[in-house]
Amino acid sequence: MRLTLTTDTHLPKRARDLPAALWSAIDAADVVIHAGDWVDVATLDAFEARSRRLIACYGNNDGPELRARLPEIARAELDGVRLAVIHETGDAKGRPARCDALFPDIDVLIFGHSHIPWDTKTPRGLRLLNPGSPTDRRRQPFCTYMTATIESGALLDVELHNLPAR
Repeated sequence: MRLTLTTDTHLPKRARDLPAALWSAIDAADVVIHAGDWVDVATLDAFEARSRRLIACYGNNDGPELRARLPEIARAELDGVRLAVIHETGDAKGRPARCDALFPDIDVLIFGHSHIPWDTKTPRGLRLLNPGSPTDRRRQPFCTYMTATIESGALLDVELHNLPAR
């Protein structure tokens, strides 16, 4: 099962559209995961139209229309891998212990908000993934997104993709 992970798209405020490489990854994925800060309802509509399956939540910059269509925390089980998607996890300091306590029944937590790519494991083994932002790199060297696969109940091949400068 091929996954594409993104967050903090901030369309149309940060860009007119997503980079072509991310749209291609979305088109190729079996499951697309978005961790909030869509900003524009049209972006959610486009993701729904192009994704075979979309797992997504709203972010702090998403208004009432997006919040009416998306949960604060999305949960799914994919081939035995239990995952949750949330926009904010709080400060990086203490994040592993905090997420272990908040998500004891989850194997993988995908989050956004910081625009900083993140891939770590907590003390109990919870995988924390932040794919960064494809449109607003802030202080990062690149705009980014992630891909991964799930096979036989395991998350494999997590890869951070750098996008070309705009």
